[in-house]
Amino acid sequence: MTDSFLTITNAAEGLFKDKGSKFIAFAFPVQSEDEIKDHIQNLKKAHHSARHHCYAWRLGAEKTHFRANDDGEPSSTAGKPILGQIIRLDLTNILVVVVRYFGGTLLGVSGLINAYKEAAADVLAHATIVEKLVETSFTIEFDYPNMNPVMQIFKEEKLDQQENQFEMRCRIKTSVRKSEAERIIEKFQKIDSVDVVRVD
Repeated sequence: MTDSFLTITNAAEGLFKDKGSKFIAFAFPVQSEDEIKDHIQNLKKAHHSARHHCYAWRLGAEKTHFRANDDGEPSSTAGKPILGQIIRLDLTNILVVVVRYFGGTLLGVSGLINAYKEAAADVLAHATIVEKLVETSFTIEFDYPNMNPVMQIFKEEKLDQQENQFEMRCRIKTSVRKSEAERIIEKFQKIDSVDVVRVD
């Protein structure tokens, strides 16, 4: 079960030059394809005179959702080497775009592959990489007299109270690491009149 992944914390920029061509690389943390489209459109507007806007992205903790785009460069010379750098660092929830300004000299297939690879490697070297946890959120509902055993589990497991409501029927919302969720939920369910409602 995948319950953690590597991603970047903020946008970054990198650069690679070869025979007059400039390859400006941009990396963004992303959560959805809509967000990816927005970043690409914004870069195309900002760099409208560039010859190519090639990119690769990967989404999700399972890392099975990804795409590479050559944007008019010869097949597999741009998007694939960019994606290769994302895979090399085992990153996800990330978009890398490399904007090429043509310098007048053709680089050839191997030259292009190297240029896009190096530009992507440079921007990722400038990005801050972090590990994030995949969490399961749930609400514990219980009668007020059961407050002590419920709070004892919160203390033992070092759980955060994200939202709470203390009345005759109490509610506390929390999140736990996905791989720990079933074990912790079972602990709460052993207490009389406790209901656990998954939020996600």
